[in-house]
Amino acid sequence: MIRAIGPFALALLLAAPAVAQQVEEGPGGPDRVSLTVYNQNIALVEDVRNLNVPAGRSRQEFPGVSASIRPETVGLSGRGLSVVEQNFDYDLLTPGKLMESAVGNEIGIVRTNPGSGAQSTERARVLAANQGVVLQIGDRIEVLRDDGVPTRVIFDRVPQNLRPRPTLSVTLDAEGAGRRETTLSYLTSGLTWKADYVARFDEKAGKLNLTGWVTLTNNSGATFSNAQTRVVAGDVNLINQGGYNPRPPVRVSNTRGNGTQSGGQGALADVYVYPLPEAVTVANNQTKQVGLIDAVGVPATKRYLRVVDGFYSAEEPVAAEVGVIFANGSGNAARALPAGVIRVYVKDEAGEPRFIGESQVDHSPAGSEIVVTTGDAFDVTVQPRLVSSERVSKRLVDYFRTRYAMEYTVRNARPEAVTVEVRQRGLGRDTELTDQSIEGEMRDARTVVWRVPVPANGETKLTATITTGG
Repeated sequence: MIRAIGPFALALLLAAPAVAQQVEEGPGGPDRVSLTVYNQNIALVEDVRNLNVPAGRSRQEFPGVSASIRPETVGLSGRGLSVVEQNFDYDLLTPGKLMESAVGNEIGIVRTNPGSGAQSTERARVLAANQGVVLQIGDRIEVLRDDGVPTRVIFDRVPQNLRPRPTLSVTLDAEGAGRRETTLSYLTSGLTWKADYVARFDEKAGKLNLTGWVTLTNNSGATFSNAQTRVVAGDVNLINQGGYNPRPPVRVSNTRGNGTQSGGQGALADVYVYPLPEAVTVANNQTKQVGLIDAVGVPATKRYLRVVDGFYSAEEPVAAEVGVIFANGSGNAARALPAGVIRVYVKDEAGEPRFIGESQVDHSPAGSEIVVTTGDAFDVTVQPRLVSSERVSKRLVDYFRTRYAMEYTVRNARPEAVTVEVRQRGLGRDTELTDQSIEGEMRDARTVVWRVPVPANGETKLTATITTGG
């Protein structure tokens, strides 16, 4: 048996709730629903219901909408309908709210004698329901106690302002009576998604198998059943301080964009849209995973990289960064991949998969190169050394130019030969490369790249002279 609210438990014997006058209750939930979930804790809900609408003005209720709805974004469309007013009721029916609403009114108190089981009923007026419940019973004042005596509280009715679930009520003006399909659309927070990938890399074969998942998390306060769901990769502009762009996201069609995508994905403005393969039920307070991609035999290579920022001598060799490189398709098989974490596994000598590292990757256009950094290679190192530097322009009308002579010792303690990418950054204007032991290329205005082959259990010395402006 249950005794009270707050620090007490509460059992309720409720009379049937009174139905508001002239309210046409909509169905308990949508007949169809679709979700478009964005990266920024925002989603577009399209809720389709068949309503029986009387002619003229009436108030329609839409229970089951998201508790995190943005009321200012609500739109309702239907044949011959115009919206006069809308209200979002999110004061939910709870034992505490029910007792607070009873302040000033009478309730029934039923006590059970623990020894005999006999019940006694009294009427009581609720004086306060703050940190406990204060009652007036006849001429005495009591606090509803938690003293082990089984007690039930009986309420005469449920106040109209309390709802069993979030409810949107809309006053409509209809041209005529009849049943018609209406579409309710709104933005809500509390729905998020992210992408996660598993890459099984076979270095000898130069291939990997890539599996991708969409992870949906729903904390919106509503369950969306059998929802046609799309996720959007890319950021849309949102106003700060918790507000949203007054222009809700454009509704997404089922088109395939410019035809260069596969798997049903498509482009929408400057973001990519990924329809999930089938309708899903996303329950409130639930995290759900749905398959996104399953690619087998993707060409892949290992890369060793060392970035040198500026011109200096390192006292000790520095480990090269290890990464796995692959392209996300080409031609008709190309597809954009949303940002997410890629976890890489390789097989050990016994053939068992072993985790070797993970990396966050950005949104990747179709056909682009994706690099997954898995860690540092302690057996492949690079040690830069500044051999000399000199100023080569002294005239005041010229900007300063400096000539650096650099040497990079690249060591490989592995039993097989490797190629190490050495990137020298920190270049200035009008860079010139001379006296290179290995031909390099300018990656951008401030970066030069050399690909240095290193034999097994050996080393290679890369030398170059770099003249650059300050």
